[in-house]
Amino acid sequence: MYQVIARKYRPQTFADVVNQDHVKTTLRNAITQNRIAHGYIFSGQRGTGKTTLARILARCLNCVNGPTETPCGVCASCTEIQAGGAVDVIEIDAASNRGINEMRELRENVRYRPARDRFKVFIVDEAHQITNEAFNALLKTIEEPPAWVVFILCTTEAHKIPATIASRCQHFSFRSVEFENLVERMQWICGEEGIEADTEALSVIAQAGEGSVRDSLSALDQAIACCGNKLNAEEVRALLGSFSITSMEQVSGALAENNGSRMLAIVDELERNGQNLQHFSRELSRYFRNLLVARISGADTRLIAASPSERARMAEIAQSFTEEDLTRYLQLSLDLFGDLQLSLQPRFHLEIGLLKMVQAGRLAEIEQALADLGPAPKASGPPRPAASSSPPVAPPALRPAPARTGPSPFELDQQKKSSSAKPAPPSPPSAPAVPGSVDTEWREKIHAALIELGMAFTADAVEHSEWTFADGELRVTTPREFKLAMNAADVQKAIQHMGVAAPRLKLTIGEVAAAPQLTKPPATEDDVTRDALANPEVRRFREVFGGEVRTVRNLKE
Repeated sequence: MYQVIARKYRPQTFADVVNQDHVKTTLRNAITQNRIAHGYIFSGQRGTGKTTLARILARCLNCVNGPTETPCGVCASCTEIQAGGAVDVIEIDAASNRGINEMRELRENVRYRPARDRFKVFIVDEAHQITNEAFNALLKTIEEPPAWVVFILCTTEAHKIPATIASRCQHFSFRSVEFENLVERMQWICGEEGIEADTEALSVIAQAGEGSVRDSLSALDQAIACCGNKLNAEEVRALLGSFSITSMEQVSGALAENNGSRMLAIVDELERNGQNLQHFSRELSRYFRNLLVARISGADTRLIAASPSERARMAEIAQSFTEEDLTRYLQLSLDLFGDLQLSLQPRFHLEIGLLKMVQAGRLAEIEQALADLGPAPKASGPPRPAASSSPPVAPPALRPAPARTGPSPFELDQQKKSSSAKPAPPSPPSAPAVPGSVDTEWREKIHAALIELGMAFTADAVEHSEWTFADGELRVTTPREFKLAMNAADVQKAIQHMGVAAPRLKLTIGEVAAAPQLTKPPATEDDVTRDALANPEVRRFREVFGGEVRTVRNLKE
């Protein structure tokens, strides 16, 4: 019976495993130093060697020469483990044995010693499928198993393993296999099988594998069955449904030409040939990503999974676009691929997505658009009406604004705001015509300044004091009952607040004549109404309930 390549060339030693050096080195050192753990978790992408390394570890532990990092491969234990029929190496498919009853049975089986080998190894594949109850039943067994038991949990979704289980095991994360290593592995297998394959054909197969060795070898087996002993890149692409760089060049060429009609022709050709439009959109996203990487890092970068000739061609194409354009195209292609996943009309979505890319290529940078603006050219004669068949005439460029001679409106507005925010200091009161007479102007302005400063008691004393100005000296006579309220320092502070030069101040306490009271204009009916309607509570009441205020009456009168 024919055995597929993925099983026929399955690694049997650590040296045969592709990549995963961090896992191989740790397990080798653990075996050499006799520091073998009782529980391991192998997680990572499918087809990267999790179950293979679990079997190799079991062979290293149970080989007649072991524990050793290089099993002999000829003893009964090695051959049985390789064939999958060892009594003491139990492989469990957790997808179909995920319940609590199966875990109880496994827990009972753990108590018995190995029938022949040194260790009893339990390899649990797809361990994330086990239910939480089953994991709880297995918790104590994994934490403190017998000395002859080793658990190896293999999973592609490590986040689904409970933290209580993960904390009791050593966790190894398997990485995707690099593109060059996949190609080298397949070249070696083709040499063993007598298959003639060029690098481009193997590159197409490795791209289909997406970092998985098993997927790549399965695609290689399929290609050999289709093409025979000589693999051709075009035939392999047709078999796997992938698209060549030549077909992708049609899209980039249409973008370079800003040709929407050519884009529609590409979609029509895909539809006529029965191509999967979703798969085409996915490959288009990868193509623009590779162009962007080639534009940034050059043709020799290892970030592009392609053959050297394809990388060189991509770097050449990428020079026709800017990084901004390629970034925009990549984002649009990713959005298009997401839309096609749920689309009932994939052709329509693909057409509109490709036309969006064409329109996005016509966008110009705002700096360039502003630089292109200039004075309108002078017409030599009267304008002629355009013919109906001619394309629409572009609007004339904006004329430059006339030179400004005075301050700009912005500057005028700033001056107005500054003048309103900082009023000009009041002019100092003029001296009275008759020296030694009562000066009510100084008293009124100082009274107003004290009110602004919040010194109401001093302002009351100022109002009842007698003020005279003579020989450059301001003399204030305050009644005895306002002795405590009158403070010379507060008066000086009020004069400074007025912003005028402070005269000499002489303050005395004594009897004064009846000083004329500061007159206040009587409040009119309009002022009372305006103040009442400006009250925040009244405004809120009117906003909620509406209505009309007809009369405002002062209840204190």
